[in-house]
Amino acid sequence: MKRILLLVLAVTFSLPLGGCLVKESTYLKKVDETAALMKDLAALQEKHRELAADNSTLREQVEKLSGERADLLRDKEKLAVDNRELEKVLKAKSDTLSTTITQLRQKIADLENENARLAKEVLSLQKAKEEEVQKTSKTYEDLLDKMKNEIAQGQVTISELKGKLTVNMVDAILFDSGKAEVKPEGVAVLQKVVEILKTVRDKSIRIEGHTDNVQIVGALARRFSTNWELSAARAINVTRYLQDQGVDPANLAAVAYAEHRPVSDNASDAGRAKNRRIEIILVPRD
Repeated sequence: MKRILLLVLAVTFSLPLGGCLVKESTYLKKVDETAALMKDLAALQEKHRELAADNSTLREQVEKLSGERADLLRDKEKLAVDNRELEKVLKAKSDTLSTTITQLRQKIADLENENARLAKEVLSLQKAKEEEVQKTSKTYEDLLDKMKNEIAQGQVTISELKGKLTVNMVDAILFDSGKAEVKPEGVAVLQKVVEILKTVRDKSIRIEGHTDNVQIVGALARRFSTNWELSAARAINVTRYLQDQGVDPANLAAVAYAEHRPVSDNASDAGRAKNRRIEIILVPRD
């Protein structure tokens, strides 16, 4: 651009001095060339300004993109770190879950084995119960056969319910009035059950003494102050007789209830007679 300006000035100053030497056509040509150069210069300057503006815009875009790229790189690194942490957590949970599954499988196997064992035990218990019921039923049938006369006379009743067998004897068949010693007729009745009771091995034999609610008075009260003493003495004497006859004493127990467990109404003679009784009860061992 400096060269063009020097050329224009040179031409301008040379015209007055050497007008004769320079042809007019040459002058005009130079002027046109100068104008064209000035026009090109202006176009180039405008182009330069446009390019400079574009360059500035591009630099801004490059700077912005560089910042965004740096942010993306930071985000990528953070994601990579998070991903590694997540993989660690997932692996730990996976290991824990695998351990839990293994433990649960072992528990399931243990429960299945336990259930199988319990099922066998239930079957064994059911079988034992059935055998016990059969034994009880056999004892019940034997007692019914042995004491059919006393049952027919209403002196004895025999019942069986849920493995519990009860022989109920009215006191008159065993004792004289106001006494606790078993009378000869009572011994004959007890003798009928002795052989059967000797065979009992898996049950307890409980002898219970019961009375009516009439209070003891007079001379008898000096021996038995209340119905408790009378019922206890009668139960103990029957128990002792069974032991003497060979019934295992470890299976025997004497219990007194006095008038507190009536089976009938004490308002009548017949009801009181039913309440005065000895019960021989066979129950499963504890």
